[in-house]
Amino acid sequence: KQWYQRRVAITAGMADKRKLQGEIDRCHKKVGEGVESFKETWKKLQQATNPNQKEKYEQDLKKEIKKLQRLRDQIKTWCASNEVKDKRILLEDRKLIETQMETFKVLERETKTKAYSKEALGLPAKIDPAEKERCEMREWLNDIIDQLNVEIDKVECDIETIKAQNKKEKSTDCDSALIPLL
Repeated sequence: KQWYQRRVAITAGMADKRKLQGEIDRCHKKVGEGVESFKETWKKLQQATNPNQKEKYEQDLKKEIKKLQRLRDQIKTWCASNEVKDKRILLEDRKLIETQMETFKVLERETKTKAYSKEALGLPAKIDPAEKERCEMREWLNDIIDQLNVEIDKVECDIETIKAQNKKEKSTDCDSALIPLL
């Protein structure tokens, strides 16, 4: 009977470990999905031009970060427990979540800054992505035009030099042709 009780206790302990490992795996998967969703929403927010869109994306980011924070709390609990032996994956997930939290903190700071506060007035002006692309294209075109103008000047200079040489040759040819006539 004691043998059976020990066997049941051992198998129950193993089942608990498998169950815990399954929970950790599900949490790891949710962290990956949550971080990916956060990054996608962050990109959309950076590309948004409409203030209503930006506000919607900010709310979406807030929801995602809340989910990630709940997962982080669970990961902290598992890291503190002695039941989990390999905590490397848990620590990596925790660092990943904390990185996203730092990114979100920057966004919060930006959105909470008043328009005419000292901090906001000291910040560089924000340019929307489309305007930035137009500026870059304009600069590139101006550079190309400058390069072409330099090339045109060189070619015109070469043409004038060739014409001057041709005139000299013709005048010397004419002089040599006139000498026998005299």
